[in-house]
Amino acid sequence: MKVTNVREPTEEETEKMPKWSAELIENVQFIYELALAELELEAFGVDFTVTNSLRGFVLRNPPDVDTLVRRLAYFKTIGHRTTDYYRLTRYNRTRSVNQYLTHWIYPYKGKFHPQMIRALLNILKLEANETVLDPFIGSGTTAVEAQLLGINCIGIDVSPLCILQSKVKTESIYVIDEIERLREEAIASFKLSNRVHTLVVEEPVAKGYNEFLNSIDDDRVRDFYLMAKLVAISDRARRGRDIVQSFIKNLEQMISSVDDYERAARELNLQLGNVDIRQGDARRLPLKDESIQGVMTSPPYSIALDYVANDAHAFEAMGYDLDKMRDEFIGVRGRGETRIKLYNEDMTKSFHEMHRVLEKGRCCAIVIGNATYQQHKIKTIEFTIEQCEKLGFTLINNINKIIYGLYNVMQTDNTLIFRKDR
Repeated sequence: MKVTNVREPTEEETEKMPKWSAELIENVQFIYELALAELELEAFGVDFTVTNSLRGFVLRNPPDVDTLVRRLAYFKTIGHRTTDYYRLTRYNRTRSVNQYLTHWIYPYKGKFHPQMIRALLNILKLEANETVLDPFIGSGTTAVEAQLLGINCIGIDVSPLCILQSKVKTESIYVIDEIERLREEAIASFKLSNRVHTLVVEEPVAKGYNEFLNSIDDDRVRDFYLMAKLVAISDRARRGRDIVQSFIKNLEQMISSVDDYERAARELNLQLGNVDIRQGDARRLPLKDESIQGVMTSPPYSIALDYVANDAHAFEAMGYDLDKMRDEFIGVRGRGETRIKLYNEDMTKSFHEMHRVLEKGRCCAIVIGNATYQQHKIKTIEFTIEQCEKLGFTLINNINKIIYGLYNVMQTDNTLIFRKDR
């Protein structure tokens, strides 16, 4: 894995080249992050050297400083200008640097780091108005980061909970006024449904929360308030918190975060990309051949994490049958060797579909990790590389990072970047 650019220009070249300084964001601390930062610069055609204990960069003849400021993920400043990404991370209602804007909504295990996804979208050389596909959209991180960069995103997932999360995080910005108008009615209805009788609103509310949801005409507004309910249910199931207090607290935070998103887009003059979230199957993508300019995804770690059991409380609250869901999810069917065999077969079909819909010459980034299942190491990374190369992908980067304590079963996490050559 490449870590630093060691090319040194000649003295004559150095004298002729204009120089710009660049500084990494403070939370960048791992080698893989430095590697991604360098790949970002290379994607924009920037010649550079690393200085200042690997935290500073000297940029020689950057082709478009405005573009670097607007798009880079791992840099705080370019010259004296603060990057858009660093400014976006300031719109944050949580204690986690990675949970700015709407990223934090719903506690989804195994989610992407938004900073890494923004960098990978740059490394894949996706331009505004081009389309990236995430066939395992999960918590919607790819969708949010693509939207912020003006890149269109198609997100597909078999999980109705993932579809809901992704839609809420990217669509609520367009209906925030209506969401705010219904705030007090939502709180009163939720209290009524949970038999909490306190005078919070002046007029009595006759309907419970499900009736309140059914009375909302706009799907985007209804999805937002369904998500607020599921966040409260999750807090009660995972942390034993009072459901009504949790609902009110999280609802206020969700509304504030969507307000932040709208304000950030306006203040930074962002041209948001279009987002199309669909419930579907990565093994049978509803897309035409070579219709996508990039693929950015992380396949389910189902061998390590049972996604159905992990979010059972949410699925049940949404009215789904858990046993039927297991037949549709990748990696949770079967036991022992049969489970691994079925997972590999399903992933091979998914890789084939990614290859089919991607334009020739364009790139696909897959974040995948090896896992331990029943005390045996599952070489998912090696399997992914082998299958993708058989399809006609060429591996052009393999960036490794170590996972510490992730469910106690993940051992490594690799970002594999492929180019479709045939």
